Amino acid sequence: MVAGAAGRRPGRPFSRRTRRGSRVERLAPFVLVAPAVLIIVVLRLWPLVLGVNFSFTGDGDRNGTSVGLDNYVTLFGDPLFRTALGNVGLLVLLLPVAVAIPGLLATLIYLRVPGHRVYRGVYFFPAVLSPVIVGAIFNLLLAYDGPLNAVLGGVGLGPVDWLGDPDVAIFAVVGVHVWATFGMALVVFLAGFAALDPSLLDAAKVDGASLPQTVWHVIIPGLSRTIQFVFVTTMIGMLTSMFGLLFVMTSGGPEASTYLPEYYIWVQQGQFNQPALASAASTALFLIMLVVGLAQIAVLRRAGREG
Repeated sequence: MVAGAAGRRPGRPFSRRTRRGSRVERLAPFVLVAPAVLIIVVLRLWPLVLGVNFSFTGDGDRNGTSVGLDNYVTLFGDPLFRTALGNVGLLVLLLPVAVAIPGLLATLIYLRVPGHRVYRGVYFFPAVLSPVIVGAIFNLLLAYDGPLNAVLGGVGLGPVDWLGDPDVAIFAVVGVHVWATFGMALVVFLAGFAALDPSLLDAAKVDGASLPQTVWHVIIPGLSRTIQFVFVTTMIGMLTSMFGLLFVMTSGGPEASTYLPEYYIWVQQGQFNQPALASAASTALFLIMLVVGLAQIAVLRRAGREG
């Protein structure tokens, strides 16, 4: 009996240490990600919840009082906000162009066209400029008596009121935004190319595939995840990063034709002192980005499976 008991004792501390070690190993991932999760909750999710809650309260004399959906009824009844939503739809239609430009240029750089190293730096350079600086530069270039219209007049096309025509101004601002920001998407595409199997391109070249055929049948399927990422981030950038350009170039005009939700939010908050209505517009913008982003991912995934 004594010998048997003595024989079992050495195994107990070992098994206890083993259980303790396995418990630590299971908890280690949660401990490591806890600071990041805490930062996200405190700095992202909690303000989002507060903003959504604030959107159901009143402004002015009803400040802090629950008003239900009154702010949302006012919001969607406002012609300015409906104009902003219409411009969001226009951005969605222009999004493929905004993604195709850096994708095509990244393809040419990856295929090492002459001067590709210089082009990489030149294309990315506008991304480091402030939107205010970009807006000021293009205010001069797109002025009615500016150099662009002087060139158009020289070839007999006549001047265009780029920033004063309600039917043209939103396209001008979006075009400037694409020029100023596509360098970042270009870098993302080049990172995607780094993970692309070069043997696929070599096989396409051996089979005599043209550049459009190579892009459509090899590069696009191989970069499907990168394209999904660029689509979503570009759309988010269009919806949340154009305030500087709008403020400097058009101030929402002419005739409120260049309003976007983020500019509408600033107007309600800064000029009309209606923070609750601005919170409702912010919540609506968040839902728009969420729906559009999920729809884009679903469409691109389906296209990738069919391809």
